[in-house]
Amino acid sequence: MKDELQTLPPRASTDFVDQPHAFDPVAQRRLFQGVVGKRLIAFIIDAIIIGILTLVAFLVVFVLGIVTLGLGWLLFGLVFPAVGLGYNAITIGGSKSATIGQRIMGLTVPMWFGGKVTPLIAAFHALLFWVSLTIFAPILLWCFFDARKRQLHDILAGVVVINRP
Repeated sequence: MKDELQTLPPRASTDFVDQPHAFDPVAQRRLFQGVVGKRLIAFIIDAIIIGILTLVAFLVVFVLGIVTLGLGWLLFGLVFPAVGLGYNAITIGGSKSATIGQRIMGLTVPMWFGGKVTPLIAAFHALLFWVSLTIFAPILLWCFFDARKRQLHDILAGVVVINRP
C-alpha cells in the first residue's frame, strides 16, 4: 500500500500520542503560507457551487413531489445537508483530496499523518464545519492561533489544509 493512499496512521508504538505529525510548520513553511486567505476564497467558490447544486436538487424534488402527489416534497429538508455533505465527501474524499474551490486555490486536504481522507471523514469534517459556523462562528478564528493554520473542525476530524506540494 502506498503511503499517500494510506488512511490510517502508521503504528510506531501503541500510544496514539506518540505518533509523529506529517506536516511541520517550521520545516515546511511553504505548505502553510497564505492558507487562511486561500481557504476563505475557496469557501466562497464552493458555496456558490453548492448553492447551484442545491437549487438543481430542489427543482428535482419539486418535480418529484408533483409526480408523487406531494409525497416527494417531504425530501425538501434533506436536500441541503445531502448536497453539502455529499459534495465534500466526493471531492475531499476523492482522488484529488480537495473541493473544486480548494483545487482552484492550490490547496489539498490530507490527514494529519499524511494519509488520504476517506469520504466518511470528509463528510464528518463538513458537518463539523457547518455546526461550528451556525453555533459559534468565532471558533473559526482558531486558525490564527494554530501553527498549522487548522480550524477546530480540522483538528477534530484529523485533517490539515495545506498548499499543494
